[in-house]
This record gives sequence, C-alpha cells and structure tokens, in this order.
Amino acid sequence: MKILKPLNHIRIVPRWIIFMFDIAVSAIAFIFAYSLYNDFKLDAFSELSFATSFLFCIVLTAVSFCVFRLYSGIVRYTSAVDSIRILSTIVFTSIIMFLAKLVFIAFSIPLTVPTNLIIIYSLFAFTGLTTYRTCIKIFFQYTKSTRNGRKNAVVYGAGDLGIAVKRTFEHDFRSEKSIVAYIDDDEEKIGKSIDGLKIFSSKDFPRVIDKFGIDELIIASSRIDIDTKNSIIDQALEQNVNVLTLPPVNKIMNGDLSPSQIKKIKIEDLLERAPIQISNEKLLDQLKGKRVLVTGAAGSIGSEISKQLGRYEPQLIILCDQAESPLHNLQLDLQDQFKNQIYHTYIADIRNEDRMRELFETFKPHVVYHAAAYKHVPMMENHPSEGVKTNVFGTFLLSNLAVEFDVAKFVFVSTDKAVNPTNVMGATKRIAEKYVQSLNNYITQLNDERGTKFITTRFGNVLGSNGSVIPRFKDQIEKGGPVTVTHPDITRYFMTIPEACQLVLEAGNMGHGGEIFVFDMGKSVKIVDLAKKMIKLSGHTPFKDIEIKFTGLRPGEKLYEELLNDLENTVTTHHEKIMIAKVRDNDFDLVKNEVKNLSKALDSHNNMNIVRQMKVMVPEFKSQNSIYEQLDKEILEAVNSPTS
Repeated sequence: MKILKPLNHIRIVPRWIIFMFDIAVSAIAFIFAYSLYNDFKLDAFSELSFATSFLFCIVLTAVSFCVFRLYSGIVRYTSAVDSIRILSTIVFTSIIMFLAKLVFIAFSIPLTVPTNLIIIYSLFAFTGLTTYRTCIKIFFQYTKSTRNGRKNAVVYGAGDLGIAVKRTFEHDFRSEKSIVAYIDDDEEKIGKSIDGLKIFSSKDFPRVIDKFGIDELIIASSRIDIDTKNSIIDQALEQNVNVLTLPPVNKIMNGDLSPSQIKKIKIEDLLERAPIQISNEKLLDQLKGKRVLVTGAAGSIGSEISKQLGRYEPQLIILCDQAESPLHNLQLDLQDQFKNQIYHTYIADIRNEDRMRELFETFKPHVVYHAAAYKHVPMMENHPSEGVKTNVFGTFLLSNLAVEFDVAKFVFVSTDKAVNPTNVMGATKRIAEKYVQSLNNYITQLNDERGTKFITTRFGNVLGSNGSVIPRFKDQIEKGGPVTVTHPDITRYFMTIPEACQLVLEAGNMGHGGEIFVFDMGKSVKIVDLAKKMIKLSGHTPFKDIEIKFTGLRPGEKLYEELLNDLENTVTTHHEKIMIAKVRDNDFDLVKNEVKNLSKALDSHNNMNIVRQMKVMVPEFKSQNSIYEQLDKEILEAVNSPTS
C-alpha cells in the first residue's frame, strides 16, 4: 500500500512519451508478427528483409500516429472512443502500407513486404496498443481503490446521465468515490452490466447497500417518479447513506459534468411534487402587451412572479418594493434572463398614498399582483400596528387605486393563516381578504363590466421563502445545532416557490372576480420529521450528532394550518390543484365601516385596542400563546353576561 501511495500523485506524462511508448509497442508487435510469419525461425532476424520490413512498417506507423494524434489522449482515462481511434489509425496504416507496396511494385523498387506480414502486424499492433492502455487504466483504478477514505457509491439511473457520472469520477483521479453498481427501474436493463458494473432493481437497494458497503447514493435520472425517488432516499438515509444529486440537465448539456456539480441533495428536492400544467396560451393572451404591477417584487414570492411573468411578453413589468438592494439585484437578474422584456423598478412603501397614486397615474397598470406584506407571525404579534398598516391598509389603498384607475384584474396573495386565524398576521390577511372580496361584490352590483376583478389566492408555506423554517434549520445544522422545533406535533403544508407562483398566475387567469382560490398543498409535513431528514441529509445523526430541541409554540402559532374555514367548502375548477372556496359574502358598506373603526383604533397607538377591533371584524380570530388571549376571555364574558 505504501509503495502504491506515491503513484496517486503521478502527473499526466508529456505527449512525446506516449508517442515513444506507442512506437515501442508497435515495434514489439512487429517482432511477434515477423516471428509468427517465419515460423519462429531465429535465422530470419539476420536477413536484410527483416531490417527493411521493420523500418517500412514502423516509419509508416509513426506517420499514422502523427496524423491521428494518437498520443494526445490521457492513457489512464482510456475509453471505447480511444479504442476506435486506435483501430482507425491501424486501418489507415495498413492502407498506406498496401498503397506503398503497390507503388514499389509499379516502379520495380526491390522492397517488398509480404501481405500476410502486414495483416499479422496490424492485428498485433492493435491488440498491443489497446492492451497496454487498458492495463495502465486498470492499474490506476486499482491504486485509486486502495486509498484510505475511499467511498463506494451506487448510481440511480443506468442511462446516459448515470454513465456520465461514472466516467466523471473515473477521470477525476483526486476523487475518493468509486462507482460500484447501478440501480434502475427499467426491467429491460435490470441484470445487465455497463462498463462491468451490474444494474440492480431499486427493490434490491437494501441488499446492494449491504453487499457493496455503499456510502453514497447518486441520483442520476430526471425521470424518476417522485414517490419512488422519496422512497429510495428514505431507505438511504435510514442506512446512513449520503444522497447526492445532479444539476438540471440543461446545465450539464451546456458543458461537461464535473465532480463539483454533484452535490448533496436538498430538502426542497424531497418535498417537490409532480410538475403542474398551466394554461400558458390563455395567460399569454391575457398578459401579452399589458402593463403589470407586482408589489413586494423583491420578496421570495414577488420575485418569482416577476420572473414567470417575463414568459408572457407583457409590455412593461413594474417592480414595486421598498427594499432597495434586493430590488436592484432582481432587475439585473431579470434583464439578464429576459433581455427583450422591459422592467421598471419603483421604490415605494405601499402605505404611502401619494407615492402609490403617482405610480398608478404614471404607468396605469392593467393587472396587479399584490404580494407585498408583513408575514412573520411572532413579529406581527409584537407589532400589530405595523401589520395592520401594511397588510390591511396597504391592500385597502392599492385596491381602491386599482378601481379608480380601471385596473382589469387585481390578484391578492393571501395565506392559509387567514383561515381561523390564531395570530395578528393571519387576522390582517383575513381582513384584507374580506375587503377586496366585498369591494368586488360592490362593483358587480353596479353592473360595471369594465370594473376591476378582485381575485384572492390562498396557500401555505413555500420552501426557501424569506422566513421559511428550512433556511433556519440549515443555519442551525451548519453551526452544529441544536435544531429548534417549537413543538413535536407541529405540522405545516409546503409548496415550492415556482409551483406556488405558477398557481397564482393560473388562478389570476381563470378568476372572474370575487373568488378565493385555494391551492392543493398536498400532505402536511411534521416539522420534527423535516428537521430529522435535514440532519440526515447533512451526514449527521439526529439526537446524536445534532440535538433537536423543543422550544414551545411561539406567540400566535398553532399546531396545524387550515386552508378552509369551518363554514366554507370548495368547488373544483378545471385545474386539479386549484379550488374555489365558497365563503360568506360580506356587505361592502359594513366592511368599509369596520375598516374605518380599525383606522381609529390604529390612531390610538394602543395594541389592545387595535387587536380588539380586529377580533370584532374577524369573529373566528382566537389568539393562541399570546397576550391577546385575554381579549378573547373579555369577549366571551361579554357574550355570556346576563345583560348582553
């Protein structure tokens, strides 16, 4: 082992050395061919014909090596392609020899090389050149496999990507990974071999782990069913097998796959679902040539909406936010991605009436996607006045301006926390929902066909968004823990940002006004299970390497989220993942009067007064783990008192 260790650091040798090796192998091949041709008679080597034939064959062979640049390959990385190059070179050499022989015969030059000798030499030369290259490759692979710290890896996907992964690590001599097997679900491939590696069924994965001592699983297929993919990854994590994945196929096709591109799989990849289908043609008809305003454009949802809108060729996309640097970076990114699309950044606070009026007067948008909001539950619990100012009165201002300036559609991005809210943030969103819905009903009653259509979209947590639990867990894991979870039974729905924004656009497209669209969020996920899986993905063991600590529910936080109120039900739409919530209609004048009372409470600068009025507006708003629970007791006592 100690003798082989220095060989791990051998550099790639110069081309002239490879050329000399090839000539030497060719010379040995000629000697064997000449011996066979002369029945292994040693006297034949003393004849003049040996010298002339030797120089004739070797010189022409050397010329062929130069023509085909056979010396340019790296011997330790020999592949089937190199064998084809060697074959082409030898065939070319044979043809040149036969042509030269014809010329010598035609001009009566006394130099003849027997035809049989040329054929035998060509066969021996091809065999020798391929054999010595293969032996060197096997030798280097053996020295690599004997290193300390070597990791056995299995590749899921015995297709082109899987083969590319294997050869990528073969060509990277510094890599400690050794591909030992393939896994695939294609019955036609199972049991066969690729480059000497057997292909196993995914059902045999546990047996493969034990048989080969698997350390890593590399996902190298873009066609794996989501459920199958999650199942095999769960099996890998249970066996402490690290899971790696490849970048998107388009990024691989633009260049060679490199080991640095093969990285640990992210939790977002495990929570993803089957791709959704949206009405791209209808969206194009609705948005092409229009001016579109996106509020909260620098946020995680707003930025993705802005990016997806670029596909539908609007005349102008106005990016409105008060975060200067993120907004600037967003504009640069979008202009790089959609070079022909016009973007205009507009720095403003949606609560500033003068500034927002100036925006509507200047650009007169046709469609508004309202994603600006405060959304951190504990923060809004401590600062209800700010939550009301932005989430309620910001929406109030924008919706009124939309009506005044004849906006065709106003799409309001809400949240599942608006259903039976237990916190200030959810209650502010529910109040905003009530206002835009009642405003839409009021416009409908006026029989104004050109009036603004207000559409609300409601969904749960999105992966990777600002404030999401996943970035928080990642930071805690990188610091060595502990990972903090509020409660062992807490669950949440999760959706990827692109999927959520696709559904927002689709809902905006299909909405006729007044609807609250509810998205199919899939199955709820236990946060503690999410934490365990993220710890395992990072290569650690939960509760052993990294502790999970339960901190208790935060103010306003509930164990599970709901997408529908108890008094609501849903109606299906043409899209399987979008439903319409059948909610109670709200009288516009009544809601408008309640908003005025909320404004007066806001002027009092008293949080209790503000939240008290919010509970009047949203009777189902019951605080949890919050100082505002005392207001619920007051309301309950007032209802149950004999004088009430």
